[in-house]
Amino acid sequence: MYINRSKGFTLIELLVVIAIIGILSAVVLASLNTARSKGNDAAIQSDLSTIQTQAEIFYSAGNTYTGLCADTTIERARAAADAANGTTVAAFCSANATAYAATAQFVANTGDYWCVDSTGNSKRITGTASAITVCP
Repeated sequence: MYINRSKGFTLIELLVVIAIIGILSAVVLASLNTARSKGNDAAIQSDLSTIQTQAEIFYSAGNTYTGLCADTTIERARAAADAANGTTVAAFCSANATAYAATAQFVANTGDYWCVDSTGNSKRITGTASAITVCP
């Protein structure tokens, strides 16, 4: 009786499958952005850790932090932090003869900054801290 019946999917079945795939891809892309932001924040912390290490090498060479922010390795680490956060807010460095501090804005929460200083602090701070030599 049903010899001429063709095998295949109906248009409705195909549309339902396409809709489900679209919903699943939207969920995956949303979680990917969160992971990307956290990865950029980790890169910022790493770049500022480089500044902290290089600052101690700089200090051991001359017993002063004066001129630290102009050091080429420090400049490269600041540029890498700027590239990681992708904003126009530049990573900030301030130094005098006996102390320094460096901050960079986070990506996941743009109101927070990562701060490192000459006392060994490495921590999240709220709001930018310009012209400081100790993390608040």
